[in-house]
Amino acid sequence: MLVLGVDPGSRVTGYGLVEKKGSEMTCVHFGQIRLQPKSPFHARIHKIFQDIAAIMDQWSPEEMAIEDVFYAKNIKTALKLGHARGAALIAATECRVPIFEYTPLEIKKSVVGYGRAAKDQVRAMVQVILKLKTQPDLDASDALAAAICHLNWSRFEELGSFKR
Repeated sequence: MLVLGVDPGSRVTGYGLVEKKGSEMTCVHFGQIRLQPKSPFHARIHKIFQDIAAIMDQWSPEEMAIEDVFYAKNIKTALKLGHARGAALIAATECRVPIFEYTPLEIKKSVVGYGRAAKDQVRAMVQVILKLKTQPDLDASDALAAAICHLNWSRFEELGSFKR
């Protein structure tokens, strides 16, 4: 199964494709959608939509895992993050890719074993789990972590031992 993980952001949106064959997970591709801070906000959101749709067209993931909304201290930041998530969600819907949402706590717990892990800890574990030779950027590693989390959850659901 090939899963696209997305870590949405209004400045940088990370993405990562993880494939699972048997019990092995492999990183197929990862990167970042870098957005021009001086561009109008609507143009940045449109670029997220276009780029996520293009990634889906190119790689044909079977499912998408995306970080769910969390509560931010700054309401304006939370709203912008919600818009970025929305662009990725619409791209997946347009491409008919099933969407699965996970909280940051669920993702960190699944990858690191601790829900309050730091971003560097998540990146280090992603590198170990996927046997990456180089460290991905933090946004890409968070996206890869979302994909790993989904593949871990789906394994339990396949066994019928856990319902989310």
